[in-house]
Amino acid sequence: MKVIKYILLIIGLLLVSAVVFNYHPDISLERLTEKYTYADSDFVEIEGMPVHYRKTGQGPVLLLLHGTGASLHTWEDWTRELQDSFTVFSLDLPAFGLTGPFTDRDYSIMHYARFVDAFAEALGLEQFALGGNSLGGLIAWVYTAEYPSKVDKLILLDAAGFPRIGEEKSPLAFRLAKNKVLAAIMKKVTPKALFKKSLNEVYGDPAKVDTKLLQRYFELFRRPGNRQAYVDRINQKEERIDPERLKEISQPTLILWGETDRWIPVENAEKFADRLQNHTLVRYPGVGHLPMEEIPVQTAKDVRFFLEQSWE
Repeated sequence: MKVIKYILLIIGLLLVSAVVFNYHPDISLERLTEKYTYADSDFVEIEGMPVHYRKTGQGPVLLLLHGTGASLHTWEDWTRELQDSFTVFSLDLPAFGLTGPFTDRDYSIMHYARFVDAFAEALGLEQFALGGNSLGGLIAWVYTAEYPSKVDKLILLDAAGFPRIGEEKSPLAFRLAKNKVLAAIMKKVTPKALFKKSLNEVYGDPAKVDTKLLQRYFELFRRPGNRQAYVDRINQKEERIDPERLKEISQPTLILWGETDRWIPVENAEKFADRLQNHTLVRYPGVGHLPMEEIPVQTAKDVRFFLEQSWE
């Protein structure tokens, strides 16, 4: 009996130690704003939220939407590469980055699409090229189907939109957020190792995941309200966004895909290609879920060619 008690005591101490070690409080919006805004960053109020966005360059407008857990910083290299010829807009979608949560906690894709339209209206964007990665890609193509007159060209990078087969194949962070007990713990006890694991999964070459990148993702997740918003977003009641709606999209569309994407398989690129009327598909060997971060110069070059060719 004494041995069992000692074992239980040791296990208990290890669990407490793990909780204490991985407890990370929120970081104030003021502190995060000071660290993670750019010289050309700004905020615009939409639906009661201070929406963080960036406007850089000159020329035809390109609006970019990031994926789950990311922020407008994911487009930093593209912005640098394309700003000489395009006005590049990027923003922190609600639930992520400096923008923070939707006030009504509605993270449906249709709500995101309406939000993007409100953002475009607020910034005076009448027509533009629209690009998105992962969740941002799903929002982008749904937006294009809903507001076809506003989108000139569409760019999809490892976009979501087709049902995931098998819950066991979803990312670990997603599965944790779906567990009520673990989700409650995640709001304060957030292991940095979980972020490293996720980034290693989304990069084809994990060696490219450096300390600065890891720290940015980890700190922005701790913006007040973002952890609750993440749980809310993952547990959002499933919508019936029919991928057959892709057939409604006639705009020239560039599909970019990392062939070693562990989160959304490259086979999905063909599913998009089969349904889009006017598409170009480019696949990148050895690249993961975030081509614009992992190989920014090559992907930006392909985007430039696509946009300039389309605008001729």
